[in-house]
Amino acid sequence: MTIEKNIQEILEALEPGAARLQKTPHRVAKSYEELFRGYAQSPRQLVGEALYEAPASEMVVLRAIPFTSMCEHHMLPIVGHAYVGYVPNEKIIGASKLARLVDCFANRLHLQERLTVNIVRALDEILKPAGAATSIVAEHFCISQRGVKKNEAQLVTRHFSGVFCSDRALREEFLRTCHL
Repeated sequence: MTIEKNIQEILEALEPGAARLQKTPHRVAKSYEELFRGYAQSPRQLVGEALYEAPASEMVVLRAIPFTSMCEHHMLPIVGHAYVGYVPNEKIIGASKLARLVDCFANRLHLQERLTVNIVRALDEILKPAGAATSIVAEHFCISQRGVKKNEAQLVTRHFSGVFCSDRALREEFLRTCHL
């Protein structure tokens, strides 16, 4: 397995011949399978048949969805909460599927900005709502554990589509709903 081999080389460079690290490359490879399982997932398949006819036309929001991702620049954790909303256009999506979409994209190497955009794009493609919105608030270990070492600093990203772009009041209502 390539990941195991590469991790072994890293460990040899850090601590040559350390017997206690013999099984570490295999464990790291297995953990990467779990941490990056989003690459093997299709957002459309995750949603499956969980689209339902509904007369709803008011904004739907799932708040404070916890997630952990990995920064593509340093491969260090990003830990935060996603807030996902949409305005239905004849169909609604199962609420748990909103959380699954967040996990699908979070379980890939990402920049938070791209993660935010990908969630909105997936909702637009799968649900075809009148508009979709995502706001993410997260801490980055590449900021807190290395470099500037600023604990508790949070990056906030937002992305909107459809009516959230054209209706400022709706966009502001989404943000108030998210961050009560």
